[in-house]
Amino acid sequence: MKTTARVALALAVLCGALGTSPAAAAGTDRGTPASDRGASASARGASASDWARRAEVTYGSLQQHLYQGPQEHGLYLEKTPRKEGENPHSYLWPLREAAAATVGMAGLPGVSARYHRDAAERFTTLRLYFNPRDGRPGYDSYLPAPLGAGGDVFYDDNAVVGLSFLDQYRATGKQVYLDRAVETYGVVGRGWDDDPAKPCPGGMNWVDSPNNTMRAANVTGLAAELAAELYAIEHDDRFLASAKKWYEWNWSCLRRSPGLYDNSRDDDGTVNTTLWTYNSGAMIGTATTLYRATGDRSYLDRAVADADGSLAYWKQGERLHDQPAIFNAIYFDNLRLLNEVRPDSTYRTTAATYAERTWKENRTPSDGLFRFQPSGGGDHDPAAQAETLEQSAMVQIFAGLATDRT
Repeated sequence: MKTTARVALALAVLCGALGTSPAAAAGTDRGTPASDRGASASARGASASDWARRAEVTYGSLQQHLYQGPQEHGLYLEKTPRKEGENPHSYLWPLREAAAATVGMAGLPGVSARYHRDAAERFTTLRLYFNPRDGRPGYDSYLPAPLGAGGDVFYDDNAVVGLSFLDQYRATGKQVYLDRAVETYGVVGRGWDDDPAKPCPGGMNWVDSPNNTMRAANVTGLAAELAAELYAIEHDDRFLASAKKWYEWNWSCLRRSPGLYDNSRDDDGTVNTTLWTYNSGAMIGTATTLYRATGDRSYLDRAVADADGSLAYWKQGERLHDQPAIFNAIYFDNLRLLNEVRPDSTYRTTAATYAERTWKENRTPSDGLFRFQPSGGGDHDPAAQAETLEQSAMVQIFAGLATDRT
């Protein structure tokens, strides 16, 4: 999914900035009040090196305050400061996003080997969540024994893990990452609901549980993107068939209007109409990848229609600001993917405007951590715990802007 791993970018201006420590790399940003930093960057137009510095500073704060170190198997806290009764380590999803953030850092031109080593460690740590249980393997939502009590296999979590394996495969060329992405495709494929008696038959179940009662846009779209990317690499028709089937279900059963997808459809026919940016993004990314892999122009037309429609909606008022930062990170990443084949400056401008505001308003200068409302988005809450999930999201957004040439 990461566009930085797809395109070789020559941004020599970054080389000097990224060889320094997080504090030094921040340059004048660290010595200027947060309000002045954001305003000055916005006025002059942040450069690739500005975004790269912000990515490095934000990553440094992630590692300083949330990373638990090799002595804790390379795991992360869910939140900091950790409160009594909270798990000793994060759930799977935040670790996946920390891995995606690290791949983004390693993809910046001129970076030190440190980020490549860090990325390799993230994927070793991800494997600690894999549970080979009784013929229904998958990545558990929490660490299985001996490090934890395990959890359910959420198919959306597994889909994004598979996408990260592909990012790391493209970055390194190592077969093990491709093999694990294929393995994860097999896990999420179990989520397809083939009961013809249900309203709008098909769609992906959210969780591997007999108690699951909903088929969700997030897992269906992200699984379709995983299958499409695997087809683009392997040219295996089973991946293409899955990508098309899963994509078309979201399009037919949950698409409210161009670029906007309802959250889910319950087995009784009830539709949860909540809208999320990452559901827009997954469908844009899937269609773009299918176009690149097959040459079928209709997929590009659909990707553009969804991009235009979603931006018209999300740019209104506080809608984008109020979305969880991690959902916006996924959305912007997929807009960059579309931009590679059909450039539109609006895609980058939207991401940059959001990133400028979030750097200015949601970052606590004393520790470099981003804090939001309980939803993971919205206004800064200085009393909130900072989270691996959202800190990683901001690293991804800044690194993406640093390597986007448009």
